[in-house]
Formats: sequence, C-alpha cells, structure tokens
Amino acid sequence: MSIDNTSQADIAKQALGPIAGNRWIQLAAGVVAMVVISNFQYAFTLFTPGLKAQFASVPYSDIALIYTLFILFETWPVPLAGYFIDKFGIRNLMLIGAVLITLGWVGGGMFATSVFHLYISYGVLAGTGAGIIYIATVANAVKWFPDKRGLAAGLTAAGFGGGSALTLIPISGSIASMGWAGAMTSWGIGQGVIAILAALVLHHPPKGWLPANWVQPKAVVQTRKEFSAKQMLSQKEFYVMYFMFVVVCTGGLMTTGNMSQIAKSLNVYDAKVWGIAIVPFVATIAGVTNAFARIMWGAVSDRFGREYTMAFAFALEGVLIFLMTQISGNPIAFMVLMPFVFLAWGEIYALFSAITGDVFGPKNASGNYGILYTAKGLASILAGWGAAALAAMYAGSFSVPYYISSAFDITAAVVALYILRPIIRKRIAGEA
Repeated sequence: MSIDNTSQADIAKQALGPIAGNRWIQLAAGVVAMVVISNFQYAFTLFTPGLKAQFASVPYSDIALIYTLFILFETWPVPLAGYFIDKFGIRNLMLIGAVLITLGWVGGGMFATSVFHLYISYGVLAGTGAGIIYIATVANAVKWFPDKRGLAAGLTAAGFGGGSALTLIPISGSIASMGWAGAMTSWGIGQGVIAILAALVLHHPPKGWLPANWVQPKAVVQTRKEFSAKQMLSQKEFYVMYFMFVVVCTGGLMTTGNMSQIAKSLNVYDAKVWGIAIVPFVATIAGVTNAFARIMWGAVSDRFGREYTMAFAFALEGVLIFLMTQISGNPIAFMVLMPFVFLAWGEIYALFSAITGDVFGPKNASGNYGILYTAKGLASILAGWGAAALAAMYAGSFSVPYYISSAFDITAAVVALYILRPIIRKRIAGEA
C-alpha cells in the first residue's frame, strides 16, 4: 500500500516545531531515555556482591527478590501508564517516570539500611519509573514509524538493551571506589537529570499524520482497525502472544539478573579478561549484542515478517541456552557464548512491540503494548526469585533452570510459526 502524503510532510513540524516535529529526533530522544533506564535492570548483578556482603544474614534468593520486584513494577503498572500516555500525551508521564527513577536509586543508595528498603526504592519506585519511560518511548516509535516499525522499535529497545554497555564497567569502577551505596546514589542523580531532558523533547505525532509516501512492508500484515484494550483482550492472538512473551523472556532475564551467581556456578567467576573481572566484561559485551539484536531482528522482521523472525530467533536462543549448561570451568566459552545468548534474546522487545502495533493498531499502542509487556513481570518471577530458589536446590547450579528455559524457547518458536501466524493472517485477511 502506497499513500501519497507528500503534502503532509511538514504537518508535524508545523504543529510541534522543527525539533519535536522531526520523527528522527523523536526516535533519538527515546533512545537516550532508554539508555538512561537500562542500568536499573542490567547493572543489578554488579550490586549483588556488595549487597550480599552488607546483608550477610539474608539469603541470596531474598536479595534476588529486589530484581524481581523491579521487573514486576516495571511491567505490571504499565497498562495504566500506557492508558494515560495515550489519553493525555507523553511528556507529563515521562517527567513522572524520570522523578521516580531518581528517587529509586538515590533513596536506595542514601537511606537503605535493610533489604526491605531496597524492595521499596529499587523495586517499587525505580521499577515504576522505568516502566513508564520504557512504554512511552517504545510506543512513540511505533506511532512515528508505521513504515519501519520493526526497525524503529528495535532501535528504541536497543537503547535499553545496549545502553548498559556504555556504563557497566564505569559503574563497576564506581562500586569499587565508592561502595554500592555511593555508586547507586551518584548514578541515580545523573540518570534522572538526563531522563528529564529527554522527556521535554518527546511528543506523539499529530492526529492523522503519516510519513510522506508511506509504503507498507509487503511481508508484514497490518490491521486497518484501531483496537481498544478491551477489544484486544477479546482476541485469541493476544493470549498466544502473551504466552510466547512469558516463556521467551524467562531465560534472558534469569541470565541478566543472576550473571554473577551463574558465573560462580560455572566456576568462572574469578577469571579476568585483560585485567577486568569477567562478569562486568562479559555483561558489557552482552549489552552490545543485546542492543544489536533489537535493531537487527527488528529490521529483519520488516523484510521477512514478524512470525518467521520470531520462530528462527527463538529456536536459536533455545539451542544457545542449552549450551550454557555445558561450559563449566571454561571462562573462554563463557565469554564467547554469553553474548550470543543475548543476540538471540534481545529481539523480543522489538518484535513484540512492533507486532502489537501491526495487529491491534498504533492509536492505542502505549496501553495495548503495556498490557502485553506485563508478561515480562510474570517472567521475572520465574527468572529472578524462582530461578535462584531452584538453583539453591541444586547446590547453586543453574543447569536445571537453563534446561527449562531452553524448552520454553523451542516451544515459543513452534507456536510463532504454526499457531500465531495463521491466526493473525486469517483475522486481518477477513478485515479486507
């Protein structure tokens, strides 16, 4: 489908100005905001040794619960935040999110004297703030780029997956010099300021705006309807997508939140790479591949279709997750394999947001994807506290959680190809 919107080319700039009306600047501001919040998820593993030392009498599974709570509050309040974003605009909600992430890390670093305090500051406050910023920026990309939805969602999500690659080693250095609390406080202030500045740029496109000479990707089917949340919840494809999101998300979240403990269980934790501890070094490289995955697979899905891309990437992830169980005592294998695990996992945040816009329309994308995104919260229960508790039953080994995750990934690949794709194609063909 080709639409001649040349005469509309400057409508956004006329309404919003040359900066906010430029969709590429909107995309860049969203990426910056995502980079800022990436550390709240991906740097958690760097704080765990200090937290274990300070709260020595607390079981590790209780410390891992901080991470689980962060993911829960990053995801489960998001449908409400997404509804308000679609209804009242993006800027006010972004500012609220920026304040909450600042309070989360500054409050945790300055005032936490127990793990419970971190449940509130890191888990509830920072989690809610990060969730608001995440859903606002991803949905904004979906709205501004109907012609390159997979790529735009991938680039935005790449900020979240890859932003930590810029900061994990500096944060590790800050922890070494200032302690976990000092590092959390100082980084919390800096990240909050940048998030506020990004919030001041972001806007949704004007009503009725479309990119000039829009050509719909041939391999991607897109609905002509705009589904409300209630209407979306009446469609069986939503529940198929939700199941897939939960099971594929589990393995990557488990690896992200427990990387230090996984390295210990594989007997590689004490290894160094060019004088750098292996965990922050590998986490940094994995951050790069995690970010690249979102861009690469998002662009691939624009060309070959969302469901085919999901099937291939999820199957690959299942194989790689299984291989993680076979590398005990081999730091080189750990250093090589771990980045590929994230290369095959990170795409979920591009593909599921893009397909939500395709299947249910862009108008209510913030609220609709917000509901789907709660699947990440459910996965976090399995990946954080659940995986740590299961590993404790096997002397700290994460082999059994990895076996389960591998099976999850292969199942999702089959579902994408043989269940999700036929359902979506049949329904949208019926609309025509």
